[in-house]
Amino acid sequence: MILLDKLAKTYGRKPALAGLDLVVRTGEVLGFLGPNGAGKSTTIRILLDLIRPSSGTVRVLGLDPRADAVALHRRVGYLAGDFVVDGRQTAGDCLRFLARLRGGAPRGRLDALAQRLDLDLSARIKGLSKGNRQKVGLIQAFMHDPELLILDEPSSGLDPLVQQTFVTMVAEAAANGQTVFMSSHVMAEVEAVATRVAIIRNGRLVALDSVASLRSQVLREL
Repeated sequence: MILLDKLAKTYGRKPALAGLDLVVRTGEVLGFLGPNGAGKSTTIRILLDLIRPSSGTVRVLGLDPRADAVALHRRVGYLAGDFVVDGRQTAGDCLRFLARLRGGAPRGRLDALAQRLDLDLSARIKGLSKGNRQKVGLIQAFMHDPELLILDEPSSGLDPLVQQTFVTMVAEAAANGQTVFMSSHVMAEVEAVATRVAIIRNGRLVALDSVASLRSQVLREL
């Protein structure tokens, strides 16, 4: 689903990614972990051609994010770490507009997700709390049942009950054959559903293994 080969990105003289190699398999949930500033969001933005790499190869769903951006974006569900939309719209109007941009969503899917996450679709976005704005972001990522979900700090601002609902949604997506690439800086957030975990630090991959293997490694080191 995702192939990164010697991916590098620099901002001036500052390296954000330094030769990152990573393969995400079809149908898996990969937790992409690392401290703030490790390069997680930079990697995700490159996957969607929101920024361009300095060097290296990127393929998503077998496509070049730069040359095939329109085709690729229809097949991907993306939640940015700083999800922002027009605050004058209601949540429902915003989500229906975004669904139309992607060519539509299954009938009733939007309403079902809103009910599940306890989101009032008639509320204006500018009046929503951070947690409720994050629900709008989650719905727009999931509502068209994409082949690949790319989620950047997806549970930010959610209360514990909604966080659990989100984890269940990810597990259901994986059971449905979808692939999930989910960044976080909190191990506990991904260990319940992740097939594997990739840990990035200073723009480099420092570990890639199953949750169980990484946990046992930590215990041995302790």
